[in-house]
Amino acid sequence: MIGRHAVFPETSHDEIERINFLAQMNRHLAARVVPGVRAAYESRVAPAFEAANGRPIGHRHEARKAMLADPAFQTWSALRRATMEQRQQAGRWTALRQCETLAAKAAALTEGDPRLELDPSVAIPRYVSAVDHHCMPGSYHTEYFPGDVTNGANYDHGGFVTTGGLLGKYVDGGGQAVVKWVRKHLPDFKPRKILEIGGTVGHSSLPLAQAFPEAELTVVDLGTPMLRYGLARAKSLGVDNVRFVQASGEDLSRFADGSFDWVQTTMFLHELSLPALRNILRESRRLVRDGGIVLHVEQPQYTPEMSYFEQAMRDWDAFYNAEPFWSRLHEMDLDAEMERAGFERSRIIHGAVFGVVDRDLFPDAQEDETEDYGRKAAWEVIGVVA
Repeated sequence: MIGRHAVFPETSHDEIERINFLAQMNRHLAARVVPGVRAAYESRVAPAFEAANGRPIGHRHEARKAMLADPAFQTWSALRRATMEQRQQAGRWTALRQCETLAAKAAALTEGDPRLELDPSVAIPRYVSAVDHHCMPGSYHTEYFPGDVTNGANYDHGGFVTTGGLLGKYVDGGGQAVVKWVRKHLPDFKPRKILEIGGTVGHSSLPLAQAFPEAELTVVDLGTPMLRYGLARAKSLGVDNVRFVQASGEDLSRFADGSFDWVQTTMFLHELSLPALRNILRESRRLVRDGGIVLHVEQPQYTPEMSYFEQAMRDWDAFYNAEPFWSRLHEMDLDAEMERAGFERSRIIHGAVFGVVDRDLFPDAQEDETEDYGRKAAWEVIGVVA
């Protein structure tokens, strides 16, 4: 049930079955295994810690370290890591075995199109180049030959696996959720220029362009395989009001002050070093026009109201899924960081968005009560009305 388009990799029977197995395994881990980990924490881990130390667990790091020796957590963690590694093995093989064909298809759709703006002078910063994000070898930026789109193709169908299909057949449930939130809370907002920073192949970006067809959407990313593939994917899906630009979100000096009505990031801030995060927040302040909006969609911050168990489970990505900045981001005071970037604290807004259910995949879906602490289609919004 993965959504296919002109540059989506061709898949054999066995490749489809691997994808189906991994997607269902991720759903099983969230729905069946995580509750057992919680029960083990409450009945064994936390009481044992208190008995040994004369006090209850005091923070998420103690909770995580205490769970490391428990078989329930060990089982869940090992299986979750295995699904990430196997998903990369399956997806990369599918993309690599047809990499030249995929590149040719993408070139046929994008060659000479001014909406693809590549800049070989853009440097890949170390916080990207040194990390194989969520176990993806070469991350977003590596290309294996001129015109390559391999990692873009791999990334495209990987999201379906990781979320168990909960973001829809085109993995665009996050973008649809943002559109739904904007229409509900800002019903009179009519953007003409939209910027998505770190938009990769456009999973979360294209719903914005589709919802506001009179607007021009600019997707900025560092990775050429993502950008080539992203424009080819957009064109094959009939989305024409979008361009893909190679640039660092830390330096968008190619765009004038106040160039955009809407600046957006979606599940992107957790992949940034602290200096990069602050630079991007400053750039978003410079680029948004008066009366425009800035929205950052992310997993929930760690708050005093969030249990140490949940915080420790959410921290899993930082230790076992090649997301080294995850933990630091989610403990930060993002309101203070927005203010530091030049936004007025009184204009900062908060909200929540929930992935829009794809009825073609889940026709009888009810509200999903399962939780996997990092993959569920439920996020928080921090932003500002400039």
